[in-house]
Amino acid sequence: MRTTTLTAAPRLTPLLARGAALSPLKRGVRAGAPLPATRIVLPGARVDPARLASYSDICGFPAGDALPLPYPHILGFPLAMRLMSERAFPLPLLGLVHTRIEIVRHGRQVLRRDDRPELAVHAERLVPHRRGTEVVMATEARLDGELVWESRSSYLARHRTTYDGPHDGPGDCGPARAPLPAVAEWRVPGDLGRRYGAASGDRNPIHLHPLTAKLFGFPRHIAHGMWTFARALAEAERTAGPAAGARAEFKAPVLLPADVVYAARTTADGTAFELRDGDRVHLTGEAGSGAVVSGGTSAPRP
Repeated sequence: MRTTTLTAAPRLTPLLARGAALSPLKRGVRAGAPLPATRIVLPGARVDPARLASYSDICGFPAGDALPLPYPHILGFPLAMRLMSERAFPLPLLGLVHTRIEIVRHGRQVLRRDDRPELAVHAERLVPHRRGTEVVMATEARLDGELVWESRSSYLARHRTTYDGPHDGPGDCGPARAPLPAVAEWRVPGDLGRRYGAASGDRNPIHLHPLTAKLFGFPRHIAHGMWTFARALAEAERTAGPAAGARAEFKAPVLLPADVVYAARTTADGTAFELRDGDRVHLTGEAGSGAVVSGGTSAPRP
């Protein structure tokens, strides 16, 4: 795998534009299509204190020097977008849906605001899905050459497919479980997508306004999946303490504005959580520590 080293994080708006322009050319994708053999590296990534503070406030994490567990994903997202917007990337960028994420912190090292980690992103594999094809994107953070944090995210390109077998992608949280007990009800405001987009840099049009979301088949704009995950994780950590790892599956979009229920159960091993609206489940996840999951990473299995 070849390495492309950047001197600064790329800007997301030009990447979105390039990905949008190339998306119509990427049709008829199959799970066996080749992925770019490229590892994109950003040495010495910087944290913007103002954006970090805004992110922590919007997601419910406590203010301070320690980075919230999902935050390196935010720092690495422009690198992932750089790769996914390339001509050699087989899936169309427009319409990609974030379906799952796994995160683990290695050792006792907690990344802090003043740290300058090396970030690296690569496309790991394509996975057949009953609604199209998923790509698994890996992100890693290192300090002084030591791996301290990593994640794997899956993104779905929806298209016609004859695949009807089991989905075996990473991050599968297992069989359906009984509803968890409700803990809190949250009002999710209509401007959340714009606020979270400003804090995270992810200004995908499906999150910003009803009109732009309708262009991609949504009845109105939707909350970022990473906000639903971060907000639920922040609540789980508020009860059970900081997690060494977490994972979630994004089941259904949260149409804005919305009222959602946060439900959770905490045991000695960790916290299982979900967001739902009546019988409709938007997110299921777990936070804790230990165990081995796909791709060779560690993540919680409460």
